Amino acid sequence: MSPAPNRPLTVLTVCGVGMGSSLILKMNAEKALKSLGVEAKVEHTDVSSARGMKADVAIAQGLHTDDLGSVAPVVLAISNFMDVEGLRRQLDEALRAQGWLS
Repeated sequence: MSPAPNRPLTVLTVCGVGMGSSLILKMNAEKALKSLGVEAKVEHTDVSSARGMKADVAIAQGLHTDDLGSVAPVVLAISNFMDVEGLRRQLDEALRAQGWLS
């Protein structure tokens, strides 16, 4: 467990080419984080660019999560990009486990 950042969380939504699905995931992550009352800056990108970035949370399809372990302490695998409630539950659990949400 690490201390909560003293700033908005940095969240990356990642897909293979950083276009459509990562943008949809960005919008849904913003909704899920807002519903949790978590202030965050959410950016969407492709998996190659993400490898050189740092974030608090990275969200991607399962096939890309192995590539993101060095990017963020929290890496979430998403199977349904349209399931905002499912994403909210995953974020809630992961952020609580980090001690970033009480």
